[in-house]
Amino acid sequence: QVQLVESGGGLVQPGGSLRLTCAASRSIFNMNAMGWYRRRPGKQRELVARITRGGITTYADSVKGRFTISRDNAKNTMYLQMNSLKPEDTAVYYCNTEEYNLGSWGQGTQVTVSS
Repeated sequence: QVQLVESGGGLVQPGGSLRLTCAASRSIFNMNAMGWYRRRPGKQRELVARITRGGITTYADSVKGRFTISRDNAKNTMYLQMNSLKPEDTAVYYCNTEEYNLGSWGQGTQVTVSS
């Protein structure tokens, strides 16, 4: 198993940027696809961005061109760079991995976009 801890959230104005970090308790080099998910107010959890073991990335249409997912295997970390943030990006953001069929979720990190 692996433990994943999200950090980097906060309060930003529309148009601002944040970088979220997902720290893993062990090597992620050979781990199945990892991804960032979010739960927006009044909505169910949704996939934001996904990155495979081979580095193939996928994004939700709502964040394409604004968010970038990446991983640093040497540091056992995954990142989500968020630019041009909008109020509708306000949510609790979670990271997870398909290695364990998304069976466990952490506390996430709160992102609030407001003026």
